[in-house]
Amino acid sequence: MVATGKLWGKVEMAYARAMCSVLLCGLCACTLSVRNIDAQETSMPQLTPGSERNPLPAPTDEARPTPPTPPQTFALSVAKGSPLQVALDDEVQVKKVGQPVRGRIVEPVYAFDHIVIPVGSKVIGKVTKIESLSDGKRTLAALNADFTPVRKVEVGFDELVLADGRHFALHTHVTPGSGQIIQLVTAANAKEKKNTIKDMASEKTNQAKQQAHQRWDNAMKQIKTPGKIHRIERYGEAQSPIHRQFIPAGTVYFAELEDALEFGNEVMTVPMASSIGSALPEGSVVQARLVTPLSSATAHKGQNVEAVLSQPLMEGTTLILPQGSRLKGTVKQAAPARRMKKNGQLRIAFSEVVPPDGIEQKVVSTLEGVQAGKNANVKLDAEGGAEATTSKSRYLGTAVSLGLAMMSAGHGRDHDGDGGGGGGGSGAAGGVSGFKLVGMVMGALVRSRAFGTTMGAYGAAVSVYSNFMARGHEVEFPKNTAMQIGIGTRAATAKPPVPEEVLPAAQSAAPSE
Repeated sequence: MVATGKLWGKVEMAYARAMCSVLLCGLCACTLSVRNIDAQETSMPQLTPGSERNPLPAPTDEARPTPPTPPQTFALSVAKGSPLQVALDDEVQVKKVGQPVRGRIVEPVYAFDHIVIPVGSKVIGKVTKIESLSDGKRTLAALNADFTPVRKVEVGFDELVLADGRHFALHTHVTPGSGQIIQLVTAANAKEKKNTIKDMASEKTNQAKQQAHQRWDNAMKQIKTPGKIHRIERYGEAQSPIHRQFIPAGTVYFAELEDALEFGNEVMTVPMASSIGSALPEGSVVQARLVTPLSSATAHKGQNVEAVLSQPLMEGTTLILPQGSRLKGTVKQAAPARRMKKNGQLRIAFSEVVPPDGIEQKVVSTLEGVQAGKNANVKLDAEGGAEATTSKSRYLGTAVSLGLAMMSAGHGRDHDGDGGGGGGGSGAAGGVSGFKLVGMVMGALVRSRAFGTTMGAYGAAVSVYSNFMARGHEVEFPKNTAMQIGIGTRAATAKPPVPEEVLPAAQSAAPSE
């Protein structure tokens, strides 16, 4: 019994030991498993160990990446009201309303800084109106041996054809004052200055004027301008009693757009945007068109004047002022024409330049060049003042009239002793001086000394009055007149500082109230 109890005790001891071993192994396995799980989950964010895992926080506005800004673009658009400078590429015999006319662009058209209508582009139009003359005008013309007097003719343009074959429908209005043969008149060169910087600026200005002349000459070379022989033939035909009417090749019209022309869009680069409105280089010359029509007869000192850049101002490849920038100024001097052939004078100056959507900048300016009619006889002085001039042919015309009048009177005196009337030659001479062909025929038929002398004296008096005593010519700058304007940044004028030692003395010398 005792032996059995001891044996049972040993078995229980062995069993207990086995169970302890099993428990220890299980505990170790659980510990390793927990450690492995902890090692796998350490990469996941937790607020505190053992707490509930929270989701990742939503990124704030500062943390969220900023979407790229879309590039800024600008429209290549020729705005409504913009003028096209069209020159007829061949002479047109005026026949009827509706007959076709053809011309070419002689000045490039820009949109911002791009040429969208180059020189040489074809423009097609037609005659829209032919003036009807009153009976009074016809009678006066007939007295001067002109039975087919010149009538005013209006034209319009309705189609644009570019060199690449693209066609654009046009709706245009030809501005008053256009429809003449024009030339580029530039200011006389200023005297040499000692300052080197000013010398360089003057040289740059002179080069710009020469380049403008070259561009204008090249543009007019594509027009079938008549030669001297052809012009003489047309002039002789115009002096005959019955003649045809022509619009000569090279006649320039300013056709304002009634609808805008679109040529797409372009991206504005950062350097381009940052350069607009920057300081103007010395000696800069801009191409502009007059928005405010001016005449020395009606303009007055202080009158506001505005122009718009027809071409961008570039400094190398850098854009300084785009097309469409505006110039603001005033009339500095205006003198109307007076009797005794005193011609009108006009001087304008622009003091502000305003880029599109930009800030205005103060400038100084001079008128360096202007397009004017060949018959206008406009000249510019070295400071940009405009003055009308009188053709020197007035001396020749007056001398001829006086000579005919003296011939008529001399022949009359020669025949006094004969008791007869003036000869046919004297009457004809006096008549042609008075009323051209009609007067010449009447003088030859009437054969009266008194009639011939009277007609000769009348013709000489009319010639002297019209050439030397009548009112002179006015300076006329119609709307859209093309101009070359020299501009530069206005230097700021600062008052000199007052010395401190002078200030107390000045204050003590001031009278007390």
